[in-house]
Amino acid sequence: MTALIIVLCIILITIVLVQIGRVTELTAEIKGEREARKDASKWNGWLSLGFVSIFLPAVMISAWLYKDQMMGYGPHAAASEHGGTLDSMFNLTLILTGIVFVLTHIALFWYAYKYRWKENRKAEFIAHDNRLEVIWTAVPAVVMTLLVVRGLDAWNTVMADVGSDEDFMEIEATGQQFNWIIRYPGPDGKLGARDFKLTTGSNQLGQDFTDPKNWDDVIPSTELYLPVGKKVRVRITAKDVLHNFDLVHFRVKMDAVPGMPTYFVFTPIKTTAEYRNELRKYPEYNEPYDPTDPTGPKRWEKFEYELACAELCGKGHYSMKRIFRVVSQEEFDAWYREQKSFYLTEFRGKDDDPNKGKVLDVEVPMRAAEFSANVKAAIESADVADNTLVLNYVWFDTGSATLKSDSKYELDNLVTALNDNPQIRIEIGGHTDDTGDQEANVQLSQQRAQAVAAYLTDRGIASSRLRAVGYGDSKPLAPNDSDANRAKNRRTDFTITL
Repeated sequence: MTALIIVLCIILITIVLVQIGRVTELTAEIKGEREARKDASKWNGWLSLGFVSIFLPAVMISAWLYKDQMMGYGPHAAASEHGGTLDSMFNLTLILTGIVFVLTHIALFWYAYKYRWKENRKAEFIAHDNRLEVIWTAVPAVVMTLLVVRGLDAWNTVMADVGSDEDFMEIEATGQQFNWIIRYPGPDGKLGARDFKLTTGSNQLGQDFTDPKNWDDVIPSTELYLPVGKKVRVRITAKDVLHNFDLVHFRVKMDAVPGMPTYFVFTPIKTTAEYRNELRKYPEYNEPYDPTDPTGPKRWEKFEYELACAELCGKGHYSMKRIFRVVSQEEFDAWYREQKSFYLTEFRGKDDDPNKGKVLDVEVPMRAAEFSANVKAAIESADVADNTLVLNYVWFDTGSATLKSDSKYELDNLVTALNDNPQIRIEIGGHTDDTGDQEANVQLSQQRAQAVAAYLTDRGIASSRLRAVGYGDSKPLAPNDSDANRAKNRRTDFTITL
């Protein structure tokens, strides 16, 4: 029904306009061509004066009323170190072009009135005027020179890369339809190499995991954090179509082009909380964020720094939004410690892992910290079941009691734990699955337990603190009904006995 009413209104307006045109034509015929031209010119002149009298004040008033909603004004001063330079450049351009805008519009509509058609008025044609030529050539040239010089200075400031001796953090932003993949360096502070040929469903960035710098890199899937006052260098690229990396509050904007890496450097100077407090001072930001919920959070409370794509990259363009939170260094460090390596948590040990079967340098300290925490928890626990810990990274050659070389890292962690806790004794348990002869399994498990005990005594642990027992397949952790479960049952563990 609403659509029908709209269509009828459009038809009615069209009919009215057509009838007005016909009435005008009839009036011109009755008055005569000369008189009609005189009336039209008079009305055009007066209407031009009326229009400019309303239009220019409306432009000024609306700009003033909405200034607190625009970037660079009110609470929206730049949140980055370089942003003030860009804002001042835009303000200078606005002032200079604004003067021209006002003067030319006044002249345009005033001349439309002043030189409206009148009988017996003759036009005067000026073929050439050197003075005018000099004025309208020299003045724009001087203004343009001022703007260009100022712009080049701003460009060199904003687009300067980091120096080799500067303290900064580097992250990477990769645009794809339809999201941003943000990569942080791990504790080594360096981003690993990439190769587009390595891109797969499980390795979306094509990270080269033979490069050790990739092993600890982090790819957060939720909100992103940056520390205030820290210089940030962003590597910017794209996987499919043209995107644009836009952090409008930081005055950061750069195209993300497939096959053409770019970068941007900026330093956040306002935390998210500080920006919210600025917004809080303005009445328009104390209105409800959701107009349908007057008692809900205010607009300033819901403010977030947003990473957007400033290119129309497809029908899912709207979903490119990511949230960046700027926090203190302490808050950033706490968030960063919670982030896990993409490689170690999502890719490690898979069929296409180039390091499968190897112990990586980055894993050694991580495993040591995890082992120490587990031993401490077991000692402090009152539950007897918690006193048994599996040696997850102790391996033997198939069908034998010969320790593989990579087992030394886990066993060295056990040596450290026993030295740190001289009051404890342990029982080393060997276990197998149910494949093969039961008696042979018990014998093999006993030999493996003794091999572990021998490793410990060779490194100074008193044999009186150790007991080696082979359990064969008598204590399975899972039913022996699959290869995965049988692998769980083939293990070596130790039980703490105080």
